[in-house]
Amino acid sequence: MRAFLAVDVNKELLEKIGEVQNKLAKAEAAVKFVEPENLHFTFKFFGDISREKADEIVGMISEKTKKYSPFEVSIKGVGVFPHLGYIRVLWLGVEDSDQFSKMQMDFDEEFIKMGFKKERSYIPHLTIGRVKGAQNKEALVSIINELETVEIGKTTIKNLVLKESELTPAGPIYTDVKEFQL
Repeated sequence: MRAFLAVDVNKELLEKIGEVQNKLAKAEAAVKFVEPENLHFTFKFFGDISREKADEIVGMISEKTKKYSPFEVSIKGVGVFPHLGYIRVLWLGVEDSDQFSKMQMDFDEEFIKMGFKKERSYIPHLTIGRVKGAQNKEALVSIINELETVEIGKTTIKNLVLKESELTPAGPIYTDVKEFQL
């Protein structure tokens, strides 16, 4: 199965996130926006794994999450990967993300022991769209600049979710495999 570990988005923030996506859509650029039901913070992408490996991951996460408590972060500001000169991903940033980053690094150490690659420097973010071409790039950059300090709101990180990702021509379908409370 193709799997990843995620933090779901607080449902109360979906409307504001949708407003940001709608503003970005006005650029009429070649952007595929993430559907509201698919919005999440990716904590770790595993790729294709066996059911046995998934069980091993579930066991480790079940133990590791016991040492963490829920914490609050602010979602704020539109950013891009890799850079404004060549935009592939549109995202919303996470403010007050120290605990998020520390927790991810702590988990990543365990994932490395399990044979997964080390994450490059982790930047907590919420992917809201993927750019498919250079059409109307200047208009898109202009709107991104207007939204670089937009405030979406606060959310409490209280669980992690192991998700299965099925790629289809219509887009990915995510299925929750197991939820872990902090």
